[in-house]
Amino acid sequence: MAAVPDAASTETTAEVPEIRGFGPTRNAPLILLAILATIFFLDWAQPVLIPIVLGLLVSYALAPIVDRLERFSLPRALSAAVLLLAIVGGVSATAFSLRDETADLIETLPEAVEKIRGAVHKELVGPDTTIDKMQRAADELAAVAAEATADKAAPGITRVQIERPRLNIREYLWTTVSDAVYGIGVALFVLFLAFCLLASGKSFRRKWVQLSGPTLSRRRITVQVMDEIRSQIQRYLGVQVLTSVVVGVASGLAFWAIGLENAAVWGVLAGLLNLVPYLGAILTTGGTALIAFFQFGTVGMAAAVAAISLAINGMEGWLTPWLVSHTSRMSAVVVFSGLLFWGWLWGAWGLLLGLPIMMVIKSICDHVEDFKPIGEFMGE
Repeated sequence: MAAVPDAASTETTAEVPEIRGFGPTRNAPLILLAILATIFFLDWAQPVLIPIVLGLLVSYALAPIVDRLERFSLPRALSAAVLLLAIVGGVSATAFSLRDETADLIETLPEAVEKIRGAVHKELVGPDTTIDKMQRAADELAAVAAEATADKAAPGITRVQIERPRLNIREYLWTTVSDAVYGIGVALFVLFLAFCLLASGKSFRRKWVQLSGPTLSRRRITVQVMDEIRSQIQRYLGVQVLTSVVVGVASGLAFWAIGLENAAVWGVLAGLLNLVPYLGAILTTGGTALIAFFQFGTVGMAAAVAAISLAINGMEGWLTPWLVSHTSRMSAVVVFSGLLFWGWLWGAWGLLLGLPIMMVIKSICDHVEDFKPIGEFMGE
């Protein structure tokens, strides 16, 4: 009698590949809750986190210069203080030299808005259309009805007139002064934090390495992560500064050549706004087109100035993501999606700081075994 094969031996066991780094699927709700809690914390703590991230970026950007000054036997704290004071002095001197042009530009903005509003109304509606006649007739009827109601009001009935609240100048000044004091306080905090990080040098770095763990492997991974974060952020900041200078100089020269007033101010603004991806280009284009229409009085000149601004920012918008994606080794889709997320979370500050934060996240994921799939997903 032939032996019947065991059923267990005939069954084939299908091997399901395990996805490393993500764990069992039953942890998905916990992961989702952790992500939502993190987003809530980032939104709630942004008044504190944004100055800290700005201070870290300033320290990373200026660290190579302080290292070079330290090689000339200058104390590190003195080098950091002199460098920060020189930057603040240079920015203040530039702003002071452009104060008259900036004041003229600010004074012309309300009149320019009113003029372009009237021109758009004239082009779209016309000077004396049926809609205008109907509107005037409706206003006249409303005035007559109001007079008749006032004359025939019954005795004993108090007439109620709603008045618009007057501008509270004290409240306005208090709000303005409070915002200015807050902005100055944030700037001083960023400078102080950058100074402390630059002056500490490698001591702060050694503390992070010691806190990473007692084993040599963990400390080695921490050193690798910190080195990669530093190199990537410095390359990114170098690209941003270079492209902003190019955009500012090119915009200023182009506006000067076409005859736009306060071309130097618009060149500086174009360079500064270039640091804010997408939103900066929109503000520069819209502002220059508005001022051009107010100055020249024609839609053609406004369109020409807007086209110049769009061309310069368009070339920069094509070049910068390509350079950033190669320096950070991140996918362009991830870069764009990340900027969209951080812009939604922190507004303009999120657009400015989102990419460096994503670089830090990718560097950590690339060196931590459990998070390597995320680093591979963010890569090119």
